[in-house]
Parts: sequence; C-alpha cells; structure tokens
Amino acid sequence: MNNYKVDFSGSVTSPKGFKASGVTAGLKKSGNADMALVYSEEPCAFGAAFTSCTFAAAPVQVSRRHAAEGEVLRAMIINSGNANACTGAKGLANAEKMCELTAAELGIPSGEVVVASTGRIGVQMPMEIIGRGIKLAVSELSSDGGVAAAKSIMTTDTVEKHLSLEVELSGGRVTIGAMTKGVGMIDPYLKTVPHATMICVVTTDCGLTNGELSDMVCECTGESFNRITVDGDMSTNDTVIVLANGASGVKVANASDAEKFKSALKLAMQELARKMVMDGEGATKFVEIKVVNASSEAAARLCAEAVANSLLCKTAWFGCDPNWGRIVAALGYSGAEFDPGKVNVFYNEYPVVRDGGDAGTPESDLAKVLKNREFRVTVELNNGDSDYWVWTSDISYEYVKINAEYHT
Repeated sequence: MNNYKVDFSGSVTSPKGFKASGVTAGLKKSGNADMALVYSEEPCAFGAAFTSCTFAAAPVQVSRRHAAEGEVLRAMIINSGNANACTGAKGLANAEKMCELTAAELGIPSGEVVVASTGRIGVQMPMEIIGRGIKLAVSELSSDGGVAAAKSIMTTDTVEKHLSLEVELSGGRVTIGAMTKGVGMIDPYLKTVPHATMICVVTTDCGLTNGELSDMVCECTGESFNRITVDGDMSTNDTVIVLANGASGVKVANASDAEKFKSALKLAMQELARKMVMDGEGATKFVEIKVVNASSEAAARLCAEAVANSLLCKTAWFGCDPNWGRIVAALGYSGAEFDPGKVNVFYNEYPVVRDGGDAGTPESDLAKVLKNREFRVTVELNNGDSDYWVWTSDISYEYVKINAEYHT
C-alpha cells in the first residue's frame, strides 16, 4: 500500500472524465463558497456508505434510496451551511428537489444524482438560494474544479482536504481522486448500501462493477473513517460515495488488480481520515491508540475507543500531562474483559504502565513525548492475539470556543 505516491495537490477531477465546481450560493453568512458539484461525463458504477445514526439527515435518506434503487450515478451535489437534518417531510422533499434541479440542469435522470449536506441541524433549506446555486455550480463545472469543490464543502475545517494517486493495473494505469470535509462531530460509523458531518467523494477512471466497489467501500471505510474520532459524536449526515466511470479504458481484470486497486483506495481514504483528525476542531495533537494482544478484535476495539473518546485523556494530552491513570480507568470501564494485572501501556516506546502499575519511567520523559504533534499510545492486554487501532485528537480550549460559538 505504501508503494503508491499520493499527490495532495490532486483532486476529484484528476481522474479522466470528471468535472467539478465550487461556488458561493449564499448559504453562509461569511460569504464563503458553500456549494460543490461533482459530475462524470459517463455513467458511473458506484459504492456508498452512510451514517448509522437513527436521525439520518434528509440528504442521507434520499441518497441511500438512489444508491439502493439505481444502477449508475453521474453526479453529486453538496452544500455546506445547512445540514437539512431533522427537517421532516419538507426536508426530504427539498433533498429530492436538489437532485431534480441538478439533474435538470445536467440533462440526466434525477435518480443518477446523489446529495449531501453539512451545517446546522434543524433548519429548512432556502430553496430559492439552492436553486440559484445549482445553476451556478453547473455553469462553473470544469476539469480543473476539484480543489474549488473541496474548499466549498468546508464548515469549521481550516484547510481543504483533497488528493489523488495513480495505480498500475495489468491493463494500464488508473487514477483515484478524492476529497473530504469534517473536523468536528466526528466519530463515524458508516454502513454500506443497502443497510454527515464527514462527507467524502472518491472518483476513479478505473472500470469496476457496483458489486466490486460495494465490497471495497465496506472494507476500506472500516479501515479508515470508521477508525477516527475527534469528539465522540456521530453525525446525522456522514456520507461516502465512490464513483467509477471507466474513462481510462482500464478495468479490474483479475484478483491481483482488485487487490491493488483496493489497497490504493484504502490508502486514499486513510490519508483523508488522517487529515480530518489532524485538522480536528482546536486539535493540537494527533494520537494513535493501538490495543494489542486482546482476546478478540471486539475487545480491542472497546478499549481503543474508550481511551480515544475519554475527555479526561484528551484534555490531559492537550496539557502534555502523562496521567496514565485516566487511560487505565477508560480501559476499565470499556466493557472489555481482561486481567488488569497483565496490562502494559506505552507512550511511543516509553513504558508507562507495567503489569497494571506504574512502570517507573520519569514523568519528565513522558511529558516530552506528549509535547510532540503526534504520538502513539500502545496498550498490551496480554490475553490473546487480536488488535485494533483508532486515530484521535486532543481536546483544547479552542474546541470549546468553536462549539460554544458555532452558528452557520
């Protein structure tokens, strides 16, 4: 997987046959760009995953249905500044209308359009503004519009998040492009069809089937977006869409090709997931929580997520305080079964806990580790051979300020 070179200047329009735009419709009081459109000149095979939140937003419900009922997709319309969540029947009708308006402007069936929204919950869409924005977005479509699209879907993000990479398959070279947004209300648990505040669009000019993409999206989201948490809050709007138009003329022809492409797709998603955590609201630390030697993956996951979402751990990391008592407390209430007398904990390579007690490493050495922008917490449960990892961030004063004052 590490053999692929990621180009962080690339975008959703890096693959052949894709166009995109990012425009200012007028949804944000700031006047910043707030609407994106991604469009393929040819019909696309697709894979999709959506939030498992019971309060799934209207655009999630509409896109989930289009993905479940359709055979191809061509376009995705995305707005920031309004989540269209918890808006009832009118919100559903407005989400469907966004697809219809986009389809009419592009001259394609509305079932070939999916929609995503991000912003404030509980506010109805101003459809007059949306309609004008869609017309503008279609008129601005460009093969160089990927970066503008990535900028226009930002909310509390401080930087746009996009990339591309190339993969050499048996029949030739294909390109993957991607963009995402989301730095708060981030703890996704995405489920694939048919079963955000984070929104991700992946494009590729590789030839694949819906079945192939669906399987890959399921596995790759499980190893990327479903492994991150900024604040432990799952969004109503989480959406991942992967579009494959086959414009390169190169198909996934065999098992080796499929493995190479899936590996590259996973890398793209992981790089974007990493960018999301690095840009977490007010975050000053990127922390990997790795639990090893657990009795099962489920137990390892319980432990990793308990530590990753602990406010006491996250605030200690912000203060560069190596308070390992908070870590073992989180492990203890995680619900996983283990012998506390066998537990070891490390900050990077420094032992913090040995056999359930203080490992004796000078606190000053541990504090130095926590002053780094990135560090790793490793937990050895020593009662099996399973493991699980999570990427998380600290919680700072700035996080509280952002979320106390947030109003789109």
